[in-house]
Amino acid sequence: MNIQVIQHTSVPIARVTSDSILIFDVDSALDLMASVHYQSGARRLILDSSVFDGRFFDLKTRLAGDILQKFVNYQTKLAIIGDFSVYTSKSMRDFMRESNSGCDVFFVGDEMEAIARLSRA
Repeated sequence: MNIQVIQHTSVPIARVTSDSILIFDVDSALDLMASVHYQSGARRLILDSSVFDGRFFDLKTRLAGDILQKFVNYQTKLAIIGDFSVYTSKSMRDFMRESNSGCDVFFVGDEMEAIARLSRA
């Protein structure tokens, strides 16, 4: 896992990258949040969709809701970067659209959009 701190406006944003899956359940999400906050001081994270276990994107598992609720509870904003056009499920598309209309979790196409969303949130 690599953490790069991006200073945009007055809030630090942690860009976390990894070649392996980092989030596969609620506990691993909590561990990641704590590690990133401890190492960088950031409460705004940018993650690639590839660091999430594939079950995250299957709403029937309830994993996405459980994990994202922890981010909200711990006041950590999150932008997930990926090509989300591969998800054709209406419920998943609705979930992403609703998240993007809020101020805590965003599903975006690239890092620049992630920084812009997290800077305004």
